[in-house]
Amino acid sequence: MNIHEYQAKEILRAEGVPIPPGDVATTPEEVEAIARKLGGMVVVKAQVHVGGRGKAGGVKLAKTAEEAKDIASRILGMDIKGLTVEKVLVTTAADIASEAYVGIIVDRAAKKPVFMVSPAGGIDIEEVAATTPEKILKLPIDTRFGLTGYQANQLGYFLYSDPKQVKAAAKIMQGLYKAFMKSGCSLAEINPLVVTPAGDVVALDAKMVIDDNELDRLPDVVALRDESSEEPSEVLARKANLTFIKLDGDVGCVVNGAGLAMATMDLVKYYGGDPANFLDIGGSSNPEKVVNALKIITADSSVKAILFNIFGGITRTDDVANGIVTATKANPLKVPIVIRLTGTNEEIALKILQENGFSASSDMDEAVQKAVELAKGGKAA
Repeated sequence: MNIHEYQAKEILRAEGVPIPPGDVATTPEEVEAIARKLGGMVVVKAQVHVGGRGKAGGVKLAKTAEEAKDIASRILGMDIKGLTVEKVLVTTAADIASEAYVGIIVDRAAKKPVFMVSPAGGIDIEEVAATTPEKILKLPIDTRFGLTGYQANQLGYFLYSDPKQVKAAAKIMQGLYKAFMKSGCSLAEINPLVVTPAGDVVALDAKMVIDDNELDRLPDVVALRDESSEEPSEVLARKANLTFIKLDGDVGCVVNGAGLAMATMDLVKYYGGDPANFLDIGGSSNPEKVVNALKIITADSSVKAILFNIFGGITRTDDVANGIVTATKANPLKVPIVIRLTGTNEEIALKILQENGFSASSDMDEAVQKAVELAKGGKAA
């Protein structure tokens, strides 16, 4: 689960991380009032759950409250990567002498949170890792002891030579670690962590991603979810208890089981196609899941062909077949569908499909190839 920058900043502020003052607004008039309250120059920042806000024009500097209002009128309602900006963060502008990156991720191989810090802040850490990996220090943290003072100073000295700045950065990183653990994060980062001309170390931006597996024990964090800033299809899938991630391709995939879903997407790529989604209907045998899955996929105009790849175990293939029939009767398909079924109640499933005008294969490669060809506008073999 993603949360907004202003929400992440509030969490970090509660842990003692120095962050410039600011407030969130939903109208240009509110922006103007906040800018007047803050005084001087402010930055107006779009609050949406996507990267590249600055490049899209969603982050602007305003020298006056009137200018902030004008900028907000252009940012609010803006479309950034398919999401509409409904709120902005108005925060004081800061003079910057240097920028650094500080972040924590979960390393599933090491089974530990890992600090990543770099004196090259203000840009994507992936770019730093690809071009100048020597500028990144990685430090796994033993959760039994947390981030120790020694470790925090070690990280701080990788960023700065001034002992005062090292001490300030170490305190910030300890606050970041506490916020990371308390909020059930899979990622938390400050980019950039800046030094001002006066020598102060301040967090100018913040990002936090919450591990969905932690949400059951964190109702206060769940309350931070903003569905208006999420991909609509992912919201619908979550409410239908489906595991779904939208991608950029044109082959809609409906699969049971995460492993088979990953293998299916790999095979789509192998045969020259691009998957439009990750969608896992596994975990139970319920035709309604299939109905909901087709609703989600057919709502995506980029999908040119639909691929069902079902290996029946707990998920019975006859339930999947009944789901396909029910869904397509209610909403006839406008794109071709390719079905691969094998496993529990396979013979019953094939009979259900054939009686309703569908054909199915038991060969995974054959089905994937056919779906890729159909998505490209070709004829099925």
